[in-house]
Amino acid sequence: MPLVIYTLLRLALFGAAFGLLYLVGLRGWLLPIVAVVVALAVSYLTLSRPRDAATRWMADRAERRAAERAAAPRVDADAAHEDAQLDQELQTDRPNQSSTP
Repeated sequence: MPLVIYTLLRLALFGAAFGLLYLVGLRGWLLPIVAVVVALAVSYLTLSRPRDAATRWMADRAERRAAERAAAPRVDADAAHEDAQLDQELQTDRPNQSSTP
């Protein structure tokens, strides 16, 4: 959720810069480019707390995903062990059919 808040704040800054530059008289293809640069600079200077919160949220999410990925092979190893045991039981239950002509 902090990522959404940070993104919305940055979009609001872009909209404000765009509108202010439009009112000042900047037009054409230069308007959105200058608005992006101004919004980037202002967001870097003023939105440090939301940026840090978004960064922490993304780092926590990455750690959770890594932990989930680390736990997944254990499930696969358990399944492989069970499959090997079942195969061994099936081999001992039926006679060896490779020696029949």
